[in-house]
Formats: sequence, C-alpha cells, structure tokens
Amino acid sequence: MMNIKYKINALVLLASIILLSSSNTYSQWGSGDQENKFYQIEKVKIPESIILEVGGIAFNENGVPAVCTRRGEIWLIENPTSETPTFKRFAHGLHEPLGLAYKDGAYYCTQRGELTKLTDNNGDGVADSYKTIYSWPLAANYHEYSYGPVFLPDGDMLLTLNLGWIGRGASLSKWRGWMIKVSPEGEMTPIATGMRSPAGHTLNAQGDVFYTENQGDWVGSGRMTHVESGDFVGNPEGLKWSGEEGSPLSLKFEDIVDTLGYSLYEYAKVVPEIKPPSVWFPHGLMGISTSGILIMDDDRFGPFKDQMLIGDQGHSTIMRVFQEKVKGTYQGICFPFREGFSSGVLRLAWGPDKSVYVGMTSRGWSSTGQDMYGLERLVWNKKTPFEIKAVRAMPDGFELEFTQPVDSKKGGDPASYEINDFTYKYHHFYGSPVTDLQSRQVFDVELSSDNRKARLYISGLRTGYINEIKAAGVTNNKGETLLHNFGYYTLNNIPDGEARTMDHSAHVASEGTLTKSAKRVSEMPASWVNGPDQVVTLTVQAGLKFDLSEVEVKAGSKIRFVLDNPDDMLHNALIVKPGTIDAVAQAAMELGLKGQELGYVPDSDDVLYHTGLLQPDSKDVIYFVAPEIPGDYPYVCTFPGHAITMRGVMKVK
Repeated sequence: MMNIKYKINALVLLASIILLSSSNTYSQWGSGDQENKFYQIEKVKIPESIILEVGGIAFNENGVPAVCTRRGEIWLIENPTSETPTFKRFAHGLHEPLGLAYKDGAYYCTQRGELTKLTDNNGDGVADSYKTIYSWPLAANYHEYSYGPVFLPDGDMLLTLNLGWIGRGASLSKWRGWMIKVSPEGEMTPIATGMRSPAGHTLNAQGDVFYTENQGDWVGSGRMTHVESGDFVGNPEGLKWSGEEGSPLSLKFEDIVDTLGYSLYEYAKVVPEIKPPSVWFPHGLMGISTSGILIMDDDRFGPFKDQMLIGDQGHSTIMRVFQEKVKGTYQGICFPFREGFSSGVLRLAWGPDKSVYVGMTSRGWSSTGQDMYGLERLVWNKKTPFEIKAVRAMPDGFELEFTQPVDSKKGGDPASYEINDFTYKYHHFYGSPVTDLQSRQVFDVELSSDNRKARLYISGLRTGYINEIKAAGVTNNKGETLLHNFGYYTLNNIPDGEARTMDHSAHVASEGTLTKSAKRVSEMPASWVNGPDQVVTLTVQAGLKFDLSEVEVKAGSKIRFVLDNPDDMLHNALIVKPGTIDAVAQAAMELGLKGQELGYVPDSDDVLYHTGLLQPDSKDVIYFVAPEIPGDYPYVCTFPGHAITMRGVMKVK
C-alpha cells in the first residue's frame, strides 16, 4: 500500500485529534460513542496461533468467509460470529496476497507477481491446485504490492499494481502503476495508468470502475477516481510502459511537467488524458491512506443505497461517499461514517448476515488502531442516524438531503452552514498543502416542503475545488444535532441552469500568509556576543520519532536549537510549558484547514518557542533563552498525527 514512512505520515492527522485525552483513546471525528448507537463493532475471535494480517476477504456460496493474509495463507472460518469460530488453513506459501475473490467454486488471489486460481478438487477443505492465470515481472522491491482481483460481468478480472519505492514511487518493472484486465484464460489487457498506491478498486452500482489512491508523490491527498480505458490518473511513473504493445495510451513520461503550479484539475486542461478524481479525501481531515471500497447496493445499512463505504488503513476508519454525474462526469462528497476499529482497515466485504466484515493489518503501515491485525464485523441495529444523506451540486450552490426532517428555523438559517473551498497542488513532491483556501458565503437557504432537503445558495462556486460543507447549526425536529455535520464535495462541473446571485459581492476570505513569530527567533540576538551557551540538535527519524527523547539545558542559558528533518514528510518542533503537551497538540489539530498555513502552531501562551514547519530534507535554527524555572519542558511535533510519538522532554536544571 504505502511505504512505511508514508503510512506513518498517514498517522499524520490522525494522531492529533486523538490528541490525547487522559484516557489516551483515539477519536478522529469526535463521534465514536455516538456512532456506536447505530453501528456496532464486533470482533471475530482469532486463535493466538494465527497471525491474520488480512489482505483480502471472500465468501463462498455457503456464506463461509475466506481470508488471505500478508503471511501468504488463506483461512476458511466456520461460524465466525460464535465464541469459538473454526479456522482451517485452505492454502499457504503465497507471496503477500492483497486481494481475494471467489467464483464458480474457486478462489482467485493476487500475489505480488501473479494472479492465482486455487481449487479444492477432492473436497477436503484444502487447496490442492494452485494455477497461475497470469504473471508479471518483479524488481524485488518491497513496495511492489499487487491488488485484486475484481470480477467484471463478463468474467474478466481487474488488478492494480503498486509502484516500487526508491525514495519516491518508481515503476521498476513492467506495468507497475497500472490497472490491468486479465481473462480467465490468462490474456492481459492494460487499462489505465498513473496509479501510485491503488489499494482498492471495484465497480459501482452502475457498473463503472473506481479505484482509491493514497497521498504521496504527485498525489496531493487521498482520492477516488473513475477509471476508463486510456485514462492517466496522475503519477507519471507508469507512463514508462505506454509504448508497449497493447497500451491504450501514447502519453509519455516526459510529457508531464510539474513546474506550472497547477492543480490536477487545471493540468487536465493541458493534458487531456488526465482523469481528475471524482472525490478527494482531504488528508487527515478524512482519510490518510484510503483502501477498500464496498457498495451499499440495498438498504441493509440504512438509507444509503448505492453509496460507497471506503476504508482507511492509517486512521482505522470507514468513510461514506455519495456521487452523482454532472455533465457526464462523476463528482461527489465524502463523509465520516465509523471510527474506532482495532487495526488498519484494508478490506471490506458483505457477510451473509448483512454485516460488513472488516479486514485489518498494521505491520509496517502504522494505524491508530493499536492491534497489528484483526477481523471485525460492523453491524447496523436498524436505527437511522440523523445525517446528511446526500449533497447535490446546483447551478448556484448545493442541495443537502437529510435522513430526517430538520428543524425549520435551524435548517433554514444560512448561519447554520459554512462553506470553504480549496485545492491541492499537482507536483512531484509528497502530498500537498491545502492551497487557495477561500470561504464562500451562503446567502440564502430554502427548505423542501418535508424539511428533508435544504437548498443552499452560494456565491462564487469554483470548478475543480473541494468544498468543505459544514452544517453545525442544523438540528432535527427533536433538537438533536447531526451525527456527522460535515463533508467534502469535489466539484468537477457546475450543472446548467439559471443561477441566483447576491445583490452584492460575496465576502471572500483569502488565504493568509504566515507572519514571523516572536516565539521563533531565527537569527542569533546581537547581545549574544559570545554566542550561545549550548547547541541542541534534534533530528527526525523514520517512524515518527525524534532521535533524542530528552535533552538537558541550564536554566537561563542561551540556546541554539536546530531541527534537522531528513524525513520525507513535514515536521516542526514546539517547546511548551510543563503539563501542556496534549492540550497544545489538540489545539494545533483544531486549526483545521488553516493549520499548515500557520505551521501548526496554535496561538497559545503554553507555546514557549517553536521552529517553522519544515519541508523534507531541510533544517531550521532558532534561538531562545531557557526558562529560569527548572522543570521538564516537553517538545513535540504538532503536524497532525505526529504528536503521539514525536515528543520528548527538555530538562531545565
């Protein structure tokens, strides 16, 4: 899925909301207890002797789940909901399978280097035939993960092939970074490229293909994209093979330039082969490492028919997606759905009891769920939560549909809503900050006759932007607030039609600039004629750590403080008052979309000194006088998610 550093960066936004209650429990969206009133998480008990690092889940015609593991095994689980489920090993010796499907009495799994058909010919519950359907070369790079298969209606199978990792994503062997189609007879057809870490793919209710992508080089944030033959979805590494026989693309690697400052949506106007995402998952605010996709193809999980559930490995969460087609192009919105899984969510599958089986793994791919692996069930109790069910684009705003009627006064008040839009840069660097952030004014609201829909009139909609839609002021007729009051709508097209406008220009709050802080003195004071008394150098290490867990300084001494960031993600260091580290980290997380602009430094008296927010392979130097009062003064990285592990103590003697 992701290299270990990326996955840990996935920890990013996650750990900061987690930040850090006294009970040390994690809450990404602050709604776990409320979610549990509607959707309960139940563990499938796994024998201690089995390391069930789930790579794929598939059910046979008898409703028995099979689970493939990253350790190369496939397990059949009888009576998984009982206190003592029975595990039987069906197959072993596979090479890290990260996908599993079942069709016509056989299991199909995608190993690192091949698509394999496994059958039990003598009926003893153990595979005795391992047949290679199609194989591809490997460069022996640890990051060459492979995913699938997903069956198409005609029996062909879709697979996706992860890029390798050499300090950046790299297509080190043929077709890496591609989606390919393989027939049951082993005939391979390249479909599309531009993929970096395509951990999930499936067909929606209309039969169209979508895949999920993780933040990384050329990928500003996690996203989901509608894939058709000949599409280029962003990362140019796979274009190395566009000249090969069967390629539906003629676009070349050297055709992609990242010095223009465009977003991916804007660059698609320059390079027509580019397919912009249908839905972005803002990094940390929603997911950090998007994974499996599951279609809610009926009402078994409430009033969300044909919507999607999207797993997130790093956050140990599941998100919900509603999409629509506008002018022939998919676009839509992602919402929080359920947090609190015990490990990193990788695979989702419907069980015969209408629960969702959630397969998890965290080895090498850090997650908020603290277990290294697990299998859990998500069960709906038939109670309908008060949610934003869907959001649809309008010529002059959005229409919000709710699962329950809203209070007329609250639901019809423009002040109950808040809209901000932003985008991401398309470049070869890892991820992107939120860019061109602006607020949009809701100047009128019209409720439908049944109070289940709110038409928001908004000034200045911008195509190609992600709209943060908040409805914090809305209640239902009982005075209850929304279970989740926000979502992120990707606006690729604005529908045609007559648009209302304001009588005066809408207020637009432009993105600010970071001012120099009095707590970040980057030049040595002239009064330090003999220089600093002590130099403290703190170096970032892989795995979200500082190299020093504590440093010792003398009270009142002059300190030159160096933060060295050789890592491939953003970091800072804040020195704070004793006992305030968790509160400061939480305050940094609550900066939200403005956080990166402010260096994730909250305006707090508890912050004594801080570095800037450092890009990869950079350093910052600050100067300060150590506190006069001896004690333990914590230092911490407050980039979202990092504060859980990136902390230490400056001991003032």
